[in-house]
Amino acid sequence: MTRHVILDTGPWVALLCRDDRHHAWAKAQFANHSGPFLTCEAVVAETCFLLARAGFDPAKALALMERGVVQLALSLTEQIAAVRTLFERYDNVPASLADACLIRMSELVEPCAVLTLDSDFHVYRRHGRKVIPLIIPSP
Repeated sequence: MTRHVILDTGPWVALLCRDDRHHAWAKAQFANHSGPFLTCEAVVAETCFLLARAGFDPAKALALMERGVVQLALSLTEQIAAVRTLFERYDNVPASLADACLIRMSELVEPCAVLTLDSDFHVYRRHGRKVIPLIIPSP
């Protein structure tokens, strides 16, 4: 069974920003997974914002979606109650909307791993107490 890869903002930005310190790692992750990478609209928004703020073209992120490399796999409208509950659970971290959506995606899509640079994912749990499988650079 193929493991689904859930894409967070950090690796997506790193892939598209050659001067990012994680660019080579992100490029290798995208090359090693046959795809598609699954994500949510909150991650798309964060990615486009961070690319633009760094002086890169945010349309490149959308081009990966048009090509089917990255696909939306969560409807916030359908999952709003579950995402709200995650916000409440992780209010001490605090979790971003993107993080809460990705945690919820990890509960819905199995088997999966979250491709991230965010160390908060070591704290987050799915289904209450289960560790979220991660693809994250070695320290």
